Amino acid sequence: MHDLRALRADPDSFDAALRRRGLSPVAHAVVSRDEARRAALQALQEHQARRKVLAREIGQGKRQGLDTGSLETEAVELRDDIARLETQAGAIEREIADTLAGLPNRLDETVPDGKDEEQNLTVRTFGAPKEFPFAARQHFELGEALGLMDFPTASKLSGARFTVLRGALARLERALGQFMLDIHTTEFGYSETSVPLLVNDTAMYGTDKLPKFAEDSFRTEDGRWLIPTAEVPLTASVAGEILDVRTLPIRMTALSACFRSEAGSAGRDVRGMLRQHQFSKVELVSVTRPEESDAEHERMTRCAETVLERLDIPYRRQLLCAGDTGFGAAKTYDLEAWLPGQQAWREISSCSNTRDFQARRMSARFRTEDGPVFVHTLNGSGLAVGRTLIAVLENYQTEAGTIIVPPALLSYMGGTTVIEAGR
Repeated sequence: MHDLRALRADPDSFDAALRRRGLSPVAHAVVSRDEARRAALQALQEHQARRKVLAREIGQGKRQGLDTGSLETEAVELRDDIARLETQAGAIEREIADTLAGLPNRLDETVPDGKDEEQNLTVRTFGAPKEFPFAARQHFELGEALGLMDFPTASKLSGARFTVLRGALARLERALGQFMLDIHTTEFGYSETSVPLLVNDTAMYGTDKLPKFAEDSFRTEDGRWLIPTAEVPLTASVAGEILDVRTLPIRMTALSACFRSEAGSAGRDVRGMLRQHQFSKVELVSVTRPEESDAEHERMTRCAETVLERLDIPYRRQLLCAGDTGFGAAKTYDLEAWLPGQQAWREISSCSNTRDFQARRMSARFRTEDGPVFVHTLNGSGLAVGRTLIAVLENYQTEAGTIIVPPALLSYMGGTTVIEAGR
C-alpha cells in the first residue's frame, strides 16, 4: 500500500514512478477523489456539530413549552444528510483504498529502466558454466533414466506439473532442504520456523498476494489459501504489531511446501520439475528498521548465494530492471544457476526489499520516541529446493548417467556418494 499523504504532496513524482513500470498516471485522479472524501468528512463534522446544537435547543424549547417543530424537522434532515455523507465518505475511502491496493511498489532509484528480463543487469558471477566431454542431459532425462523421477505416477495421482521422487533422489531433495536450513540458522542467525500451509485472506492481502495474484494461488472451499511461499505466514506473523525496536532486525526462515496454480504459464517448462504446482522452498524473511533494509537486502542475497557456492553451482546475480521487478518489490536480485542440460541460466532464488509496502498493508510498525513507524520487510529464497535439485543433477552428472553427490551434502546422504539407477 502507498502513503496517501506522500501522494498528495507530490503526485507528479508518484506518476513518474508508475511510468517506470509502464503504467498510466493515476495520482491526480486519486487526489481529486481524496479531496471529495475530505469535503464529505468536513461537511459531516459540520452537520454533526449542528445536530448537537439542535438537540440542545430542542430540549430547552420543550422544557419552556415552545414550538420546536421547525427545529425537529431540521434535525431529521440533518440525520438523513449525516447518513448520506457517511456512506459517501466511506465509499470514496474504499474506492481510493482499492485503487492504491492495485498499484505496485515504487521502485528504488538504483533499479535500471527496461521492459523485460533482457534488460536485467548482471552484477556478480560465481564459477564458470561447466563443460562436459559428452552431451549433457536435462534433469528429467537423468531422473527418469535412473528410475527415481516418476512423472506418470504423479500425473495419475494429481495431474500435470507434479513429480514423484524415489530413493536417493527423494533423500537428496530432503538433504538439500536440511543443508540450507542449517546454513541459515547456524551461520546467519535466522530463526527456524514451522508455519501453517493454509492462511486467510488477511495474511494474503498483507503480503501483497491479494487481490492481484488470486489466480496464481489455490483456494480451499472454506475460503483459505494454500501458501504460494512461506513468505506469507512468516511476514504476516508481525501483522498488526507495534514491535519493540530492540527486537529488530527479526530474521526468520522456513522450509515448506509451496503451491502455485501457474496461471498463464501454459506451454512453459512443461517437461520436468522447473515449473510445478507443488514444490519445496527454504524462505528467508527479515523485518527491519527503514534505515537498515538496504544493507539487509545485500546480506540476505549473500546468504542465498552462499548455499550455491557451498554446492559449487555456477550462478549469476541479476539486478532486475523496472519491467521485470515484481509487484510488491522496490528492488530485487535474482540468482540464476547454470543448467548444463538446458545450456541456460535459470532463476533459483529471488531476494526482494519491499520497504514499507507490505507493512502498510498489514499495519506492522515499531515503537519510536516520536510514535509508531512502519517497519521494512524483505523476503528471499534461500533456496528453491526443487530447482536446486535440478541444478545439482545437471552439474554433477556423469557420462554414465549417474549423479555424484556434492561434497557439501555427503554428511546428509547416509554414506551415498554416487546416485545410481534404482537406488
